[in-house]
Amino acid sequence: MISCSAQCMISCLHCQPHEPKWAAMNTLIANGTVRVIGNIERVYYDGYWIKAYDPPADSLRAKKQLIEALTRRLFNHVEHGINIPGRRLNEARQAFESETEPARKRVKGAMLAGALFNRATDIFTKLMELQELGIEIDEENALMRECGFCLQEALTFGKMVLHRSGEEGIDELWGEPFRAFSIPVEAFYDSRYIKIAQTLRDIDRIAQVIVSTFGGTRLFEGIESLVLRFTEAAKIKCETLRTDPAIFDVWADFAVAGEELAAFAPRLVGATSAEDLQLVADGLQLIVQGRDLVGHITRARVPMPKSTHEYIERCEHYSARIHRHVQGCMKLP
Repeated sequence: MISCSAQCMISCLHCQPHEPKWAAMNTLIANGTVRVIGNIERVYYDGYWIKAYDPPADSLRAKKQLIEALTRRLFNHVEHGINIPGRRLNEARQAFESETEPARKRVKGAMLAGALFNRATDIFTKLMELQELGIEIDEENALMRECGFCLQEALTFGKMVLHRSGEEGIDELWGEPFRAFSIPVEAFYDSRYIKIAQTLRDIDRIAQVIVSTFGGTRLFEGIESLVLRFTEAAKIKCETLRTDPAIFDVWADFAVAGEELAAFAPRLVGATSAEDLQLVADGLQLIVQGRDLVGHITRARVPMPKSTHEYIERCEHYSARIHRHVQGCMKLP
């Protein structure tokens, strides 16, 4: 049973700062609409007002810098050991093709994806250097095509790569460099807002299920405000670029809110049975798992639908356990 205060907080999940109340009621707002809200320019996508940034000029240099940034971001979020230099692409391919044991083949496929990714970045770097010397590079250039082939093949093998947490792989991270290579820079930035909106929605879904599961229960009284403070900080972190001067406060708020949520102390007064204590331990573990999942998708700035779905299912199973436990206590003489 969710308390009235928890219900009120859930109803306001979208209200600030990404989806003001007046915006939520207006169903006619088109994606891409730009407005200044609270002295901050925001762009509207799929129900959220997201902090907007001016894209760089569409040039080979801008594309190179964008792909390099996406490459660093990718390797920051995936499993260790796959950041193979592009010059070792042939070795990586041979190692993958000669492997027969399935688990090892997956890992070597992930390493091949990393090598392909880095080879594409290497090619793009040299193309930019040639362009700066006054040599025209068009889309039909053989090296441009090779760069595209490498990124496309990396996307295929990227499906074998796990998130650094061991959770599902994030296909979106592998597809972004190819998209950045294939379309104008401004169009790429527009596509990122769509992904950020999807990520914000998943953060809200996780917040709602945690509050629905634990809010209003005796053992976890007071958890709602910590959950919503953390997920609101996560949404602000998700929309804020690392180059933004506000990142120092934004990251500090996000980190501290996560620490406070993980340090939540349940109310153990009257919780003396072994079942009570087990419910508390399992509940705390579930809360930390939710905190970690929100952290993963916030930093990656893309959804993790499989992990989110599985987490929601675990919360639903836990909620059913609490309900059965309460019903059993009510039947005691």
